[in-house]
Amino acid sequence: MPQLIFKGVKKNDVKEISNSLPYRLAEISDTPVDYFTIEVPETMYFFDGKEFEMYPLIEVIQFDRGVEIEEKMAKEIQNHVKKFDYSECEVYFTHIEKENYYE
Repeated sequence: MPQLIFKGVKKNDVKEISNSLPYRLAEISDTPVDYFTIEVPETMYFFDGKEFEMYPLIEVIQFDRGVEIEEKMAKEIQNHVKKFDYSECEVYFTHIEKENYYE
């Protein structure tokens, strides 16, 4: 169920990241690897009437797995992204309550 939404990361970089990141996150979170989805929406950023490139901002939507596990997951995501020479990478978690998730 964890959904990773990559903003500010090139599509081809995310394609390469998708070869290994879900497996590492599955190990860290004790979640089946096929539960992970990775998305790259077309996102544009604007300021003062001009479009600009944003640094990587990755949202992880999932059930709350606790701070310790999420810190490890965030570090793993950042390590994968920074291999592509992005100077910074922010990761944040949005929690879904199990009673609000329907399969």
